[in-house]
Amino acid sequence: MRRLARPTPFLAASLFMGLAGPAAAHAILIDSSPAPLAHVPAGHLDATLRYNSRIDAGRSKLTLVHDDNQQRLAADDGGRPDLLHAALDLLPGQYTIKWQVLATDGHITHGTLPFTVDPSPQGSAGSAR
Repeated sequence: MRRLARPTPFLAASLFMGLAGPAAAHAILIDSSPAPLAHVPAGHLDATLRYNSRIDAGRSKLTLVHDDNQQRLAADDGGRPDLLHAALDLLPGQYTIKWQVLATDGHITHGTLPFTVDPSPQGSAGSAR
């Protein structure tokens, strides 16, 4: 009876590594509205943050920081698995959205999105006398 050779630990590890899929990456913010450091008019703003991978919107969070106040935002996925969306009504000033997302691969990432809300122009721009 012939005996099969036993694989060495190095060979076994090499085979295992070769069969494993690519490592999952963290969710990285790739696009946003408003853009970082943007100036937007006062009033209604639909804040949208898009990531490079699927995220768990239910376990992710957005926090709006203005002056020394922080407010947790009600965020949804906007119908896309790589998106967080929040509807805001803002007065003029400096704001930051702090975000923390849980990617579906289990990694948590976080960051900030600073922007400025400018006063809305007074009157209509098209009226002339």
